[in-house]
Formats: sequence, C-alpha cells, structure tokens
Amino acid sequence: MTRSILLVEDEENDVFFLTKAARLAGIEHPLRVARDGEQAIAYFEGRGPFTNRDENPLPYLVLLDLKLPYMRGLEVLKWLREKLDTRIIILVLSSSMEERDMDEAYRLGANGYLVKPTDFGMLVELVKSIDDFWLKYNHPNTDPALSVSSN
Repeated sequence: MTRSILLVEDEENDVFFLTKAARLAGIEHPLRVARDGEQAIAYFEGRGPFTNRDENPLPYLVLLDLKLPYMRGLEVLKWLREKLDTRIIILVLSSSMEERDMDEAYRLGANGYLVKPTDFGMLVELVKSIDDFWLKYNHPNTDPALSVSSN
C-alpha cells in the first residue's frame, strides 16, 4: 500500500538530506514538500499548485518542522487537528529539544516528537524507523466515528 508523506520544512539543506535519507532507507512512498506553514495549509486545502490530487494526494503521514516562516509549525499542527481527519499521523521533526515545544506539540495532537539528528547516518536510521513503525507495522484507526473531521 502506497502512503504519501508530506514534509513541511523550509530549510533547503534539511529537505535535501531528509529526501536522500528516505531514498537510502528504502522508502518507496511518495514524499512531497511544503516549504512553509501557509504552503502546508494550501496543500491540505488543495489550493494553488496543489489542486491536482493525483500529483498531491492527502498524506498519510506528515513530518512537521516547528520553526517555519509565515505560520509556525505548532499553528499548522493546531489547524490540522481542528480542520482535518485526526487519523493523519503527524510527527514533529524539529531541532528543538525544548520541553515546552514538546509538551505543546503533544497537547495539540502530535503523534510523536522527533529531534533531528545532526549525523546523516543517524538521520537514515531515524527515517528507517519512521518507515518501519508508522508506515509498515502501525495499524491506523479505520473507524470514522472515532475520528474528527470538518468541512
């Protein structure tokens, strides 16, 4: 089963290394990128360059940076949990190890909080573990009655 991934990341180097790590980890799921918080919302709403859902499917998993231009990652997380199906897996992927950031991310509905490793080999391992747990072995909620969505 193909499950698309949306990376919400403004830092070009992080996008480059995460994309490369995904290839080396053997991830076969399509990886799309939104470069800031507003672009992430546009992606989910299917606006602008994201209107074609064949090319830009709603993601199964979101990797969300916190420090984004225009709209912070925590604001994007809050919007996603208020507006969309809660079954979408949202993992914060940040360089911040601040306890308040972690607490707020979980309070707003993040499924996980991962700190970006500075070593590329460890990044490949992290991406592989995301693939293994969330994309291969995790069995998501399929009961719409247990999920919140709005129009």
